[in-house]
Amino acid sequence: MNYDFKINEFEGPLDLLLHLIKINEMDIMDIQIEEITKQYVDYLESQEKLNIEIASEYLVMASELIEIKSKLLLPNEKVEEDEEVIDPREELIQSLLEYEAYKKLSYVLEEKGENRSYIYTKLPENINKYAEDVDISNEGEIDDLINAFKLFLDRKSKSKPLKTRVTVKEISVSSRCIDIRNRLKKSKKISFFSLFPVDNKEYVVATFLAILEMCKNKELIIKQDNNFDDIIVESV
Repeated sequence: MNYDFKINEFEGPLDLLLHLIKINEMDIMDIQIEEITKQYVDYLESQEKLNIEIASEYLVMASELIEIKSKLLLPNEKVEEDEEVIDPREELIQSLLEYEAYKKLSYVLEEKGENRSYIYTKLPENINKYAEDVDISNEGEIDDLINAFKLFLDRKSKSKPLKTRVTVKEISVSSRCIDIRNRLKKSKKISFFSLFPVDNKEYVVATFLAILEMCKNKELIIKQDNNFDDIIVESV
């Protein structure tokens, strides 16, 4: 057999042995020690002829292979019927199986490592400087307004459902804003529920959106002194 590979191509003697087993299409569980030992030793000798320094671990494995080979060549000693016969190759086979498993796992880890190289991360940083300035001074009033509207709808649902009939005259949010401003000019404080005199879905929605817009524009504020008290809309 011609050897056109070098010691540094292998990660150790077990790696070399696996290579020889593979190219000879042998079963790891049934290694032909005589043939493998011959090829292994021939390979080391070929490397010496090329003035390639051989690591001591390769020489140790060579001696172990020769020892196993010699044990297999010796005539079998008579053993008792219940006595277990130990295969001299057993320890080597176990080492090869473990190494093969680790080698396969190393390929998986190498692939994962390569995939990980395409993922980029950055350290956490304060992003407040990118945030837009938002005025939340009337946030509580908006929440009160939404809660008041929910309460209004709840009261209406207990009395009778809102009409869903489309009226001929459309009700716009801007027109309701004008109506509410006019009422607040006459009276600085009015009941929130009094702003919904018409029991009509379009009217109720337009009115609520008008109040919400005026609240955001700080034209009015929503107040309730105590729980279950009337909710008051007051001009600013």
